[in-house]
Amino acid sequence: MKSNQSDYGAMALIALIVPIWGSAWVVMKFLNIYIGAFNLVFVRYVVGFVALLIIQLALRQPLRASPFWFTLGIAVFQTTASQCLVQFALIAGGAGKVVMMVYTLPFWVALFAWIFLGDRPGKSHFLGFILAALGLLAVISPWRDQSTIFSMLLAIAGGASWAMGTVFSKMLFQRHKNINVLNLTTWQMLLGALLVLPFALVVPQSATQWSWHVALGLAYLGVMSSAIAWVLWLLVVRRVSATVAGMSGLGVPVFTVLLAWALLGERPTLVELVGIVLMLAGLAVVNLAAKSNDRPVAV
Repeated sequence: MKSNQSDYGAMALIALIVPIWGSAWVVMKFLNIYIGAFNLVFVRYVVGFVALLIIQLALRQPLRASPFWFTLGIAVFQTTASQCLVQFALIAGGAGKVVMMVYTLPFWVALFAWIFLGDRPGKSHFLGFILAALGLLAVISPWRDQSTIFSMLLAIAGGASWAMGTVFSKMLFQRHKNINVLNLTTWQMLLGALLVLPFALVVPQSATQWSWHVALGLAYLGVMSSAIAWVLWLLVVRRVSATVAGMSGLGVPVFTVLLAWALLGERPTLVELVGIVLMLAGLAVVNLAAKSNDRPVAV
């Protein structure tokens, strides 16, 4: 299948993903008070797997195993390592700051896609990266608060892990033409749960404080953020270049910062608001460049 990097369908999918994942960051920050980090990741993936399994059975789709090594790579880097690192980062820092650090991932995606896929960024991409990097720097403002450095490093590592998982996904779609994305996500959720389980059993965590709002939050993370949004994300990665997909995700941290301001009282400063504008400008530059002169991507 041939797709343009400027695929309007992919941008529409991103528009659906942004509020789902943006809200998920605030939900995760809230749930960290009531459930241990590894237990949270494990439960959300079990819920996500069950939801996807029910959907596949309802659609009468065969539960055919996706290519194992690629699926395992996605599960290790994107489903497991990234999410566990993010949970620890959320414990140590505010939701708004952590999500901004995680979303250094477009730069990691661009680097890894260049190394492993030969997807060399163009001049317009670099301009977009510079604008987005300046925006991230303004939002993070490392010169103001040194107490969250450890949280930021964990979040950056989580973003790099997610980026590597994105590259694995792109490699899978390039080498296997007829991958069923729903089926791939189902196996990804199962592998993610199995990989996290030993940590959930061994690592000391606070006891889970069950209540209806904890169950509702976990259901949202499992069904919406893990199952549905991940299927949508893989469809985006399938349709556009890894670099454009990564940059398009910058809408998520912008949404999260504004939602964290409204719900958690994490009010952004004027400098941070300027940073958000710069990030959106970088996103616009990359996508406009894709529309005007980027080559089609074989998927």
